Amino acid sequence: MASEENENIDDELNQAQRYLKKLKSRISEQSKKNFVLERDVRYLDSRIALLIQNRMALDEQNEMANQLDSSELQKGVFPDDRKLQTEPRHIATLCRLVSLSEIDALLQTVMFTIYGNQYESREEHLLLTMFQSVLSSEFDHSTEFVSLLRANTPISRMMTTYTRRGPGQSYLKSVLSERIKYLYEHNELDLEINSLKVYDQMLLKIESDTGCLPDNLERSVTYEAAAANETVIGIIRPRISMLMEIADSFLTTIINSIDTVPYGIRWICKQIRNLTKRKYPDSSDYSICSLIGGFFFLRFINPAIIMPHAYMLIDGLPGEYLRRTLTLNLANKPSYSKEPYMTSLSSFINSNKSRVNKFLNDLCEMDQYVVLSKKGMSLHITVNEMYTTHSLLEKHIDILAPELDSHLRILIDKLGSAPALLSRSENRTIELPLYSKWEKSITNLNDSLDINQADILFMEAKSVFVQIIRSFSQSSKIVKRPLNLLLIASTAATFKDALLVRKGIKAIEYLKELSELKLIDPNDFYNPLAEEVEQEIAHLGSLYEEVLREIESLESVYKTIEDHNEYLRSQLEQYKSYLHNVRIHSGGRNEGKIDGVMGGVGVVSVGGKERKQKKQQVLGPYKYTHFQLEKELVIAESNVPDDRANIYFTISSPLPGTFVISLHYKGRDRGLLELDLKLDDLLEMQQSNVQYLDLDSRIGFCKNAMAEIFHCVYCFHVLVDYFDKKCFANQKTLENNNNEVLHIPNIKSFLHEDDLFPLFVTWNIINSSGHRSLRGCIGTFKPQLLKALNDNRFPPILKQEVPFLECCVTLLTNFEAIEDPLDWTIGLHGLQISFVYKNKYMSATYLPCVAEEQNWTKEETLNNLLIKAGVSVDVPDWKKVNMKIIRYQGSKAECTYDEYLKIISSLN
Repeated sequence: MASEENENIDDELNQAQRYLKKLKSRISEQSKKNFVLERDVRYLDSRIALLIQNRMALDEQNEMANQLDSSELQKGVFPDDRKLQTEPRHIATLCRLVSLSEIDALLQTVMFTIYGNQYESREEHLLLTMFQSVLSSEFDHSTEFVSLLRANTPISRMMTTYTRRGPGQSYLKSVLSERIKYLYEHNELDLEINSLKVYDQMLLKIESDTGCLPDNLERSVTYEAAAANETVIGIIRPRISMLMEIADSFLTTIINSIDTVPYGIRWICKQIRNLTKRKYPDSSDYSICSLIGGFFFLRFINPAIIMPHAYMLIDGLPGEYLRRTLTLNLANKPSYSKEPYMTSLSSFINSNKSRVNKFLNDLCEMDQYVVLSKKGMSLHITVNEMYTTHSLLEKHIDILAPELDSHLRILIDKLGSAPALLSRSENRTIELPLYSKWEKSITNLNDSLDINQADILFMEAKSVFVQIIRSFSQSSKIVKRPLNLLLIASTAATFKDALLVRKGIKAIEYLKELSELKLIDPNDFYNPLAEEVEQEIAHLGSLYEEVLREIESLESVYKTIEDHNEYLRSQLEQYKSYLHNVRIHSGGRNEGKIDGVMGGVGVVSVGGKERKQKKQQVLGPYKYTHFQLEKELVIAESNVPDDRANIYFTISSPLPGTFVISLHYKGRDRGLLELDLKLDDLLEMQQSNVQYLDLDSRIGFCKNAMAEIFHCVYCFHVLVDYFDKKCFANQKTLENNNNEVLHIPNIKSFLHEDDLFPLFVTWNIINSSGHRSLRGCIGTFKPQLLKALNDNRFPPILKQEVPFLECCVTLLTNFEAIEDPLDWTIGLHGLQISFVYKNKYMSATYLPCVAEEQNWTKEETLNNLLIKAGVSVDVPDWKKVNMKIIRYQGSKAECTYDEYLKIISSLN
């Protein structure tokens, strides 16, 4: 009870507890950032290697490398988002179903978001429950013992990722850093025991000392000959002793630290042991321990030893000798046939088998979790994490929730199809309150525990007195021992603080009730209540010291994680620079080569003088007609409309290894479509034997874009025809639905008569400086053009204004009714609202571009919609209006008068 935080108390203990809570939260958040950075570094590392070998996967590496910072937190809601967290079996099943290419994104969400509060016992318990389900399935589906937990699978990746959380990193730093720092200080210590390598080192030293080799020493010998050389034997013998001594010191340190091993790590070890015994009851203790060690040593301890700089156990990179020493030191079940020189260490390994096995078994001896439920929870989760999880759940829903009435299936069905992932620049982190529509109240603990009303009254009284005492200065005479509870309660009841007054009055009532129940004796200083309150207060002192020690430890952990973050960022910058140079070199030009050296980060100075940078050579653009590319079979299939004579492509290379393909229409300055390809993309296609670059979705977009362009042309025609019926007297005619002849060129093939969309037409005036001002905007949600629509906010357009006009047409699609007024995305969705206000039906809409252009928040957009609909300016509050809200999307095309004339000219 004393350990619980109380927001109304501000003593040293509570301040320390609040700081500790924030520190734990920061560690969790920073661990998540590091996980993402590590994934990005791995991504670029593998892509650089593939690019050098003329292979590179198709992905968004530039965007990934350039935008790494987390976004500002925003409030958000998501239907029944507690289901996945409180029922770990769903995620456990999902972890078994996903591929290796999908696992990292899922693990980021699971380990650092859904169960991201690494020091909160409830979330840790749920995460470990998920682990138990995953491991149980892994054992159930194993066909033979030797295959258990060996392969690089999503499950093994999940176990490794778990060790990278805050508690695991804290343990590694506290246990291993001193031992590795000692070796780091002796970086020149050479403990190589491979006879061939030692023999080569010996020859180099002899040549360096004497200038030549003795006749009895051959330059190239077999391993057996090198191992039999007396000098080599003499060099290796003390090294073996030193290696054994170092290995023993590491092993002793690890074994002695068993009490500080994080609970979750030990819990996983215990599950491995229990599941192995259940699946293979005849397996030996040695075999079981080999599986436990495979997780604890191979996936947890060894990576930190072999790469101490990556775990921030040392400052700087380990030298060549230290890396080799650490590698030899952690050899996992060495193969004497493949590495015969390791035979010399067999005595050490054999003599420590029982010692290590005992340690691994002791790891498994710990209590099970018992945690109560907790309310008022929330997650900090990115939009893309939600979308990725949604996509995976949707993909595997038939396995995860085969029953139609399953809660998970009901939720997924309600959500619909998973949205496409946002770009990194658009991705946002939101604070997501957790709730469940099926949540039931927690069973009253009093029903299952032997606690009566008198016991509860006694505990409540003790709690109130502890809170009162913590509110007073510890130097106050009122809190001197022995405690006078009546004086304490009376003083609080007459204090200036209203909250303390209420507690004082309550405490006096408790003393009276407990005295009447004969549970305390007023003549004996209200004991035993006074004694128990004193014990609680005494416990607070030791608890405060514990909190301070934990803060000190976790501050060190946080500093380590922050340092690791800086290391990862610097590594990422180096990779980006190197990737750029590799791409330049692979692009076929010579800029990346200087005096015969292919630059990693490039040569910036020569002889102390800054080297003048060569101007980048832009290749192209090279122009090809649609007909040419079809004839040369470059275009295999096309959805472009039949009238293709005015369509052409340009191909250019603005940077080495970068190619831009643009689709144009004659007479229009701006391209209809632009596709940016990297050499990496093309090489990956070549590696995958992909012979066609599928532009179907883009061409489809292009088709719609052209339709929109000619909608703009059509609008200009209507306007010009209104002012001058004779302007196009010699052109073909197109009849409108009202049999009114408009003198318009033949653009009918571009206006898809079968595709009917609601639309809005916007007219802008462009002044001499290029600034656009709204001249009029009108439209309809009905899928047809209306004969007469007049925007009463503006006077009619004048003929002399036409040359300065710009027409924008927005086709509206994807209409969805939404329950949550904030369930839409700025820049993507438009809104249509309708409601009854003062017995009058009102409605209004904003196109998708409006909120973004006006730099409005969602709340401001809704309030401005109310004003637009007719609600008084000083009244609008969207929260108080019962609105029907429809969100929709739109595709937009623009055309100036000059562009209109060029297109008309090209059609003639």
